[in-house]
Amino acid sequence: MKKSYVYIVANKYRTTLYIGVTTNLSKRLIEHSGGTASKFTKKYNVIDLVYFEEFSDINQAIEREKQLKNWHKQWKINLIKIKNPKLETLDY
Repeated sequence: MKKSYVYIVANKYRTTLYIGVTTNLSKRLIEHSGGTASKFTKKYNVIDLVYFEEFSDINQAIEREKQLKNWHKQWKINLIKIKNPKLETLDY
């Protein structure tokens, strides 16, 4: 099966988060940087990858995305800090 990803991107000040799912994380991050990924990410300049999870099944990734989107913002930040304590922009 093809790998899939749930990812969280943030703006420069880490005040706005966006959660998405994709099968091609590199391509999707380029789309976010270029402003073609979504109106939300373009409007709020949400382009820095701060967190991602890898899945072998796209359906699991979609379920995880739905779960995370229902979380409170602080829960999301706490999750990010487990793998990325300084909320740095990750390379992928």
